[in-house]
Amino acid sequence: MTKAFEIAVFQGDGIGPEIMAPTVEILKKFSDASDRYSLTFADAPAGAAHYAVTGDSFPDESLKVAKRADAILLSAMGLPDVRYPDGTEISPQIDLRKKLTLFAGVRPVTIKPGQLSPLIIPEGKEIDFVLIRESTEGLFYTQGCGEVGQDEARETLLITRDISEKLFQFAFNLARSRKLANRGMSKVTCVDKANVFRAFAFFREIFDQQARDFPDIVADHAYVDATALWMVQKPWDFDVLVTENMFGDILSDLGAGLMGGLGLAPSADIGLEHAVFQPCHGSAPDIAGQGISNPLAMILSAAMMLDWLGIKHENSAMVEDGNRLRAAVEGLVFSRTALTRDLGGSATTKDTSDAISKAIFGQ
Repeated sequence: MTKAFEIAVFQGDGIGPEIMAPTVEILKKFSDASDRYSLTFADAPAGAAHYAVTGDSFPDESLKVAKRADAILLSAMGLPDVRYPDGTEISPQIDLRKKLTLFAGVRPVTIKPGQLSPLIIPEGKEIDFVLIRESTEGLFYTQGCGEVGQDEARETLLITRDISEKLFQFAFNLARSRKLANRGMSKVTCVDKANVFRAFAFFREIFDQQARDFPDIVADHAYVDATALWMVQKPWDFDVLVTENMFGDILSDLGAGLMGGLGLAPSADIGLEHAVFQPCHGSAPDIAGQGISNPLAMILSAAMMLDWLGIKHENSAMVEDGNRLRAAVEGLVFSRTALTRDLGGSATTKDTSDAISKAIFGQ
């Protein structure tokens, strides 16, 4: 029986629409070829360019589309020259995380053979870990609403038991599922600064409490500064890392750097009911309209979406197609063909997306 899914599409700013279009086309081909699921797509206008024209960065109707959808695809958002009157950036992606309680920001870090990396990886070592960033509170809690005076400014860091428990349960369950898939080492590392801040001591305490419910998973701790060091020195020792919002924001870009850049860095923000899938990189307005943007992080985010929908709805065909899409990207990177200039090639956006499509569908 065919299961129908609606996908909300936020086209994004800058290069956003350019990398979203081929991603949706690939997903439509999967849908057309499947007798197990079908996909339809609903546009949800939002972002800096929309704000510049309408004065509204995130229309109510777009939020309704997102809430109604089975999953949300969101492209790169924001423009450096378009900001709110208080000087803060326009970021509907953060609004979505808060409005839909998408507490688990999932940032996979995987380096496959043939993939360029600034690291020298020892023989027999493999880099395959997942950073989970809490995405609704932490130091982002007062985003856009901090206190600014004549001589000082303040932001509030918030950590709650409710969100932290959900976050840690997600992390331990992910480590368990990775082990079942012969990935990882059944380990979750809580990344914090519990030696300095009481809020992080509270965060760690909740982590340890949740760990008792997962006796088959190793639970350990690391301070965030040491973690940054070890991500460069020995990233193959990590499996699942879980941390606060700001720390995760910084460490996820370090993870992308290990993979050779943000152009290969997908992400997801997942809650109990909803999930958003988007590339980690920005909107790159300096190259917008030139047809040279790298679509691979957006395409890999779509693969994560197929995985999530397939697991949630027990639809193995979607999981299989997510794996096929990911394998096609990995094959392209390994062969070093049809890569855009940020990855050392000279391909256009169309060249790269066409190569992915041909690898999967033969046309």
